[in-house]
Amino acid sequence: MHALEGALPDFYAVIPAGGVGSRLWPLSRAEAPKFLHDLTGSGQTLLRDTWNRVLPLAGSAGIMVVTGRAHRTAVQQQLPELTEANIVLESEPKESSAAIGLAAAILHRRHPDVVVGSFAADHVITDGERFRHAVAEAVAVARQGYITTIGITPTEPSVGFGYILCGERLSIEGAAHAHMVQNFVEKPDLETATAYLASGDYLWNGGMFIARADQLLAQLAETQPMLHEGLLEIAAAWDTSKRDIVVDAVWPLLPKIAIDYSVAEPAAAAGRLAVVRGDFPWDDVGDFSSLAKLLSGGRPGDLAILGEGARVLADSSSGVVVSQSKRLISLIGVTDIVVVDTPDALLVTTREHAQRVKSVVDAIKQAGRDDLL
Repeated sequence: MHALEGALPDFYAVIPAGGVGSRLWPLSRAEAPKFLHDLTGSGQTLLRDTWNRVLPLAGSAGIMVVTGRAHRTAVQQQLPELTEANIVLESEPKESSAAIGLAAAILHRRHPDVVVGSFAADHVITDGERFRHAVAEAVAVARQGYITTIGITPTEPSVGFGYILCGERLSIEGAAHAHMVQNFVEKPDLETATAYLASGDYLWNGGMFIARADQLLAQLAETQPMLHEGLLEIAAAWDTSKRDIVVDAVWPLLPKIAIDYSVAEPAAAAGRLAVVRGDFPWDDVGDFSSLAKLLSGGRPGDLAILGEGARVLADSSSGVVVSQSKRLISLIGVTDIVVVDTPDALLVTTREHAQRVKSVVDAIKQAGRDDLL
């Protein structure tokens, strides 16, 4: 695998930096969401890691970040190279279709031939070189008019990820690992996931989408015409003095829908979606079980500890401890434990029940305790 030389022409990387990561409560909060945390012990936030990963592909002038107005200051502190023209602020969360669609609409007005790639701000990818080669292939496929995604080669029968069924191989120069997408599959049960892994025909859905901006917008026009119309109205005002007035009037009315449903699945059904196989380690760190696995290097008998100056005493214990306090945490004879200690909230569960943390967040919302969210 030869090294890539320089940024890809007419390519913009879009980083949607939204979502609270409710399954990582109380570490991830509305004011300090998942992407603003260092979850790998690298000394950098996931957002900064993402920026560094796409920088060689797009250059600092070719990276656009979409985030909430409340996170503007934190994002700019993390990314001082981010230009004013390339930060897009949402007045309220509206799911990935609106976030990525608005970025595509703005960039299409500025650069009609642009190819955009969307890369979540809160995923962990540890092999940047292989990632960039997969993106370069996906850009080559996108230039041929396909909406393209990067599918991750599965390493285990995970029930926490969606899957992509690969179809026929595509013959496109510069894209040796490209296939048509035959089908998207929601998170399966263990038996089904095991069969997918054994077949070799399925990839994990990593939530990365690469397309010509005009093709992405055309798909939205077909499947979500109201959303498409609103995004074009905002984009037309974006680089003018009317931006804030139009955003405040139009954005709250836009429908909430994930890009998987508005773009990827309809494009797959219409034979317009391609996938490039990505052979690199990837994790969306969706809950504390996946965080424990990530920090322990997949060794199930280990106790992973995250937190600057964490004070932990452990005897015959495994799982993960996240500490944001100076409190001493002692564990004796507990297996696959999850302990998250913050100044105003303490979570104790097990890796098996890590997905259920979201229900705690829902209960807190119902109780009106927004100060804990």
